[in-house]
This record gives sequence, structure tokens and C-alpha cells, in this order.
Amino acid sequence: MGHARRGALAAVLIGVLALLASSAGAAPGGGGCQLNGNASFDQGLSSTSKPFTYSFTGDLTGCQSTDAGAPATGKVQAGGLYSVGGVVYKLDQSTGTGGCSNSTTAGVAITDWADGTRTLIKYSTTGAAAAVTLQGSVLSSLVLHPVDTTLPDATITTTRYAGSSPAGLLAFEANPPDCLAATGVKSAGIAGTIGLTHS
Repeated sequence: MGHARRGALAAVLIGVLALLASSAGAAPGGGGCQLNGNASFDQGLSSTSKPFTYSFTGDLTGCQSTDAGAPATGKVQAGGLYSVGGVVYKLDQSTGTGGCSNSTTAGVAITDWADGTRTLIKYSTTGAAAAVTLQGSVLSSLVLHPVDTTLPDATITTTRYAGSSPAGLLAFEANPPDCLAATGVKSAGIAGTIGLTHS
């Protein structure tokens, strides 16, 4: 990504952060975090628009909230394997349509905060070049299916930020030549700002 593109994207991210901060101030509660993570694409993302599935893992840092005692860090995951109480569960992969230049996706992400609380987020994204906008809602619960099918399903619940509305702007950090390669983009960094507002 060139310096001009990075500069323009940084300016947009700063603008979104300001918007999220003003929204948090207008509502009874809210806050935001910096997100830095990686998406892995099962079929590879190319210059041709097509359906795809993917997983994502990332770190949330520098979190600020109007809620007293809210954690400053957390980890977020969509798709892949997820452990609860020593049992491994398989999360549904997120789904999407599009390619490197533009896309729309949807999925469910689990955020585990540093204090042991959890937020379940149903989200959708719209991407244009390097900029990806995200919006969603917080789920009250989610049923998990174990990898070992002899074990029962488990239900996990949201224990922090129930009723919140997440939103943000992210940078899709794919390597442009990979978009034209036969395998497409198999993994790419995703970074930006995520905000949560709630009543």
C-alpha cells in the first residue's frame, strides 16, 4: 500500500474514530478499541467476484469505555476452532461475496475480554478497495457444536455490552499481487477502530 493511500486511509480512520467518540458521548454508554488481526480465506480472494468463506482472529487494544472498570484489551474470533472449558468447538465460517476490490460479508464474532467477560457480535461488512466498514448487533447467546460429535452442544452468552451496537472502519491489508495470483489472497491483515454504543 503506497504512502498516499495509507495517509488517506489514516485520515478516514481518524474521522470514523471521532464519529464513534461523538456517538458514545451522545448515548448513555459506549466506547471503542483498536483492532489488529488477520483473516484467512478458504478459497482465496481474487480480482474476480465470487462467494467465499473465511475466519478471523484479532487483538483489541487501547479500549476506552464510559463503563467504569471496563477492560482495556480483548481477543476476537470469527470462524475456526474455539475452546470452552477444555472442549473444542467449531465455529461457523463467515461468508462473503466479492473480491479484492469490493466485497460484502457477514458472520458471528466472539470477543473474550481480559476480565473474563464475553461479547457475541453478529456483524456485516462492506469493502471497497482497502476500506472496510463494519456494523452489527450484540447477540444474547450462541449455540456451539463440538468437534467431538459424541459431546453435547454448548450455549454461551454475552456477559458484557449486551444491547450494544458495534460499528467501525477497518483497513484490508492484502498484498495486491496476491489478488492476481492463481491461489488468490489466502490471508490478509485487518486493522482499524471498532466502537460500541449502548443505551
